[in-house]
Amino acid sequence: MGDGESWCVACGLVVDEYRLDHSFEPRTFDDGPGRERTGAPLTVARHDRGLSTEIGRGVDGTGSGLSGHRRRDFRRLRRRHHRAKYRSKAERNLAEGFGQVKRLCSVLELPRSVHDRAAVIFRDAQSEGLFQGRSIDGMAAASVYAACRELAVLRTAAEVAAVAGTDEGRVRQDYSVLNSGLGLAALPYPPELFVSRFSAELELPFAVRERVIDLVRIAVAEGRVTGSPPSTVAAAAIYFAAREAGLGLTQKGVAAACGTTDTTIRTQVSRLTATVEAR
Repeated sequence: MGDGESWCVACGLVVDEYRLDHSFEPRTFDDGPGRERTGAPLTVARHDRGLSTEIGRGVDGTGSGLSGHRRRDFRRLRRRHHRAKYRSKAERNLAEGFGQVKRLCSVLELPRSVHDRAAVIFRDAQSEGLFQGRSIDGMAAASVYAACRELAVLRTAAEVAAVAGTDEGRVRQDYSVLNSGLGLAALPYPPELFVSRFSAELELPFAVRERVIDLVRIAVAEGRVTGSPPSTVAAAAIYFAAREAGLGLTQKGVAAACGTTDTTIRTQVSRLTATVEAR
């Protein structure tokens, strides 16, 4: 017998085992009272910040299966727990909105930072009373879009609307409500963010992509992007660089890949040409 095990001295068969792992000990790096075991960290992405209780299914705390009678008891406990989980209608709406935010971030493959920021925006919007007359799903989609804008993660309103099952105009309208009500620190997307996506769709060579980035930076430095959607500036730079390299891309083809019109590209290309020639 040793190290929590009991075995046969003749054949070595382990007949009993009771092992506790004492190797890990939590550490603190602040001036707190000492070491603590506090469980999982708090999260802003849940209505109760992650302090809720979950009742499992099928097995008990040791992993053993439950009898039919015990499963019925736990089913009844889960039902009562679910009814008492939310203290108010506001908490229920918050939980529903956080579920929608989580789904959108998962489908759009957004990082955890965007998920947490969208949850904070959604919670602040409810606290400020911005939900009146608006749907929870719509405000959740607008919160995700606002978080992407704040953290410079490229997701357009059309992409968020397609995943949320609504229209782009609704997402932009709800985003305007959030922006004015909360004073969000959201800046327009820089045109460079669109270069990689559009270049990949058009399968541009690496040298052409580098030229596109140079053209976009020239346009930004000369103040040619003021008042223009950044995606159209990137599209014009792509057409300009492709024409220089002799790739034979048409304005309609570039416009279709970049989600704009050939008329807009012509206007932006003329501005970009004047800027390049003036340098």
